[in-house]
Amino acid sequence: MNSRERVLKVLDGQMPDRVPVMEIFIDPKVIDSICPGMSHEDFIDYAEVDCVTCLTMADSPENISWVDKEKKIFRDKWGALQQLTEEVIPVQIEPARIQTENDLKKYQPPDPAKSPVFGYVRKLVKRFKGKRAIAVVGEAAFAPAQYLRSGLANLMLDFVMNPAFAKKLLQIGVDYHIELYKRLIKNEGVEIVVLGDDYAYKNGPFMSPQHFEQFILPCLKTVVKAIKDAGGFVIKHTDGDIWKIVDMIVSSGVDMLGPLEPAYMQLDKVRSRFKNKVGVLGNIDIDLLSTGTTEQVKAATIELIKRVSPSGGHIVSSGNSISSSVKGENFMAMIKTVKEFGKYPISLK
Repeated sequence: MNSRERVLKVLDGQMPDRVPVMEIFIDPKVIDSICPGMSHEDFIDYAEVDCVTCLTMADSPENISWVDKEKKIFRDKWGALQQLTEEVIPVQIEPARIQTENDLKKYQPPDPAKSPVFGYVRKLVKRFKGKRAIAVVGEAAFAPAQYLRSGLANLMLDFVMNPAFAKKLLQIGVDYHIELYKRLIKNEGVEIVVLGDDYAYKNGPFMSPQHFEQFILPCLKTVVKAIKDAGGFVIKHTDGDIWKIVDMIVSSGVDMLGPLEPAYMQLDKVRSRFKNKVGVLGNIDIDLLSTGTTEQVKAATIELIKRVSPSGGHIVSSGNSISSSVKGENFMAMIKTVKEFGKYPISLK
């Protein structure tokens, strides 16, 4: 069984030959610490990662519309102001791109057909088609609405003060991503969509379960259905403690949950709650990968495999993504341990 077959078996609810391993993102600094000068694509082959991914959110440098290059402020594809930091993901800043109903009426969303992700995906498909599973990491509705409103706080106020306005904002992301994912799956060879859109922090969801059901769940269901109708699988990632809304997320039809943060979401408990009907991705702690020893990472990975993997439905990854703080030797220790101890049938004592 090769990498692609292994990942797709798990997503289809079947038993692979061993537990697959993947990451939704690997910071180039970590790759460089392991193999100086190596490209992302070469590293996927070098480390034998089972699934290769690229981000739909990222824009090519030549397309960035700078507002203040010195302060690293630019307008993203939504026309929203963002500021680059030391990490890959920028932060939103005021003023909001859409502030009034009139702004909303005049707003022209980006054209999904012109996304630079098509160029990245074609490169990956040409190299990895049939060999490794091919995934894109993107969003649905919640994140784009936050961009357009310059952050979570403004959007949460809209949920309460102007719900009709909020639903129109969310629909912008729905329409864009349905068209984008359909094209990527049907025309370009993408097999998996990993949906981001964080819904929670350590104390629970950003919003009440009632607001989640009213505003977010219909959008999520619509995007998930479009992906699956096009022939793709769906993995749903979110940070934080999502126990209060996890049943609704699973009801959207996703094939897998993750990566989920190990501090709040234990994968064996997730599998048990849904009687193994939804897969799980993750979840080796990022702090451990960043500050621990290789022996500690090996022990944690073995324990994760022992608790979560025996019944199948599990892909090992970090609890989020491989950020720049992760030690290269720890990341490689995690991968090596999965290959050594993740073969089925699993019989770890």
